[in-house]
Amino acid sequence: METLIVYESLWGNTRQVAEEVARGAREGSDALTLCAVADAPSSLTPSLTLLVIGAPTHAFSLPTPSSRAEARSEGAASSHTPGIREWLAGLTVKTPPPTVAAFDTRQGRSFLVGSAAKSIARAAKRRALIVSETADFVVTSREGPLEQGELERAFAWGRALTAPR
Repeated sequence: METLIVYESLWGNTRQVAEEVARGAREGSDALTLCAVADAPSSLTPSLTLLVIGAPTHAFSLPTPSSRAEARSEGAASSHTPGIREWLAGLTVKTPPPTVAAFDTRQGRSFLVGSAAKSIARAAKRRALIVSETADFVVTSREGPLEQGELERAFAWGRALTAPR
């Protein structure tokens, strides 16, 4: 199984989750690549089996150029441009398409917060990708840290994504 994990992280929380998902997924992957969206390939190879995509939730959805600029003005360490939203819109998908799993980081567990993972899933489906599942990981505030137990949950989710079925 060849796995690619692409993430967008402004405060570092989504990066931490992506790293733990990768650590868990390594056990079931023959080849695994973890990269920030700025370093992600613009085309998916036919050998890719699993694509995991993660981003923070901004204003109920994926970050936009204006929400990234706002985060930067408030001290965010990173400002991926383009972000996951733009990367997915320009992505070239080759046949057969990989299975996609999406995750986000967000404040709180309420559905009122919105979900970047669900936005990723909708955007992936528009690109004719098959979405297998989504996951939300909770941060205590915009800057973080992640709630206790979330990194362990990310590791377990990554392991489950690549476990033999």
